[in-house]
Amino acid sequence: MRFDLTDMRLFLTVVEHGSLTQGAQAMNLALASVSERISGMESALGAPLLERTRRGIRPTAAGEALIRHARLILGNVEQMRGELRAYATGLKGRVGLLSNTAALAAFVPQQLRRFLAAYPDLSVDLDERPSNEIVLAIAEGRADVGIVADIADLAMLQTHLIAQDQLMVVAGKDHRIASQERVAFADIVDEAFVGIKDTALEIHLAERASRLGRQINYRVQLRNVEQVGMFVEAGIGLAILSKAFVGELRRPGLAVLPILDPWASRQLHLCVRDFAALTPQAGLLVQHLLDAGTSPDGKPA
Repeated sequence: MRFDLTDMRLFLTVVEHGSLTQGAQAMNLALASVSERISGMESALGAPLLERTRRGIRPTAAGEALIRHARLILGNVEQMRGELRAYATGLKGRVGLLSNTAALAAFVPQQLRRFLAAYPDLSVDLDERPSNEIVLAIAEGRADVGIVADIADLAMLQTHLIAQDQLMVVAGKDHRIASQERVAFADIVDEAFVGIKDTALEIHLAERASRLGRQINYRVQLRNVEQVGMFVEAGIGLAILSKAFVGELRRPGLAVLPILDPWASRQLHLCVRDFAALTPQAGLLVQHLLDAGTSPDGKPA
């Protein structure tokens, strides 16, 4: 059984369009040629790859298997071409990096600044996501590199510990918990909160609250940490922030204390599908982040 790259591209195109005719048009081939190629693939395999329905064609079980392998093979071929072009023309390109809130607060920005200054022909597509979403995206090949908290299941990826984080509660000086050294999440979950809008941290806290049968009551959600501090100081509610964010709060009317729940003390991991299979561009970024691996408060990870 031998399928060449053109066969695989043709098959994927036909499946994506749901029609032999439309697939042939997309590939700029005659319909007869497309039919002949797919018939040849089925003969070589000894099993049908497509079945016809009233709405067009759809892959058989064998066809679904071919789709998975063809996408993987063609993706590897494109990766190979990209790497070879990089060696021929000088290292250029883009790296996809996904980060959770904690790492994005302090660790990632300064390290990306240094990395991009050192490699002016490289660019980084940076996006903030919850740790569980990052793990899935890396496993599916939708991003090159991720930085996640250890709350996520990392079994399917290769990882390195690069930083540490602690979730902190910020309260006004007159709040009932202000004099405590630390606090349990269950003791404050029913309080009013001031949050940061659209962050992965808020998604994580909502999940933790739901495990207690509770829902976090945000009286207001803001996009700026300094504004969060102003509202907390005014007595509007509590805030839960990464320790990396707390350094930006320099207001005398605030008390800051750690959450004592084990899940609030988190390790941050750099994760990839396979360190040995990274593109040269992604490999440079990974090595830079590993070399710089410190916790958000500046201590070695």
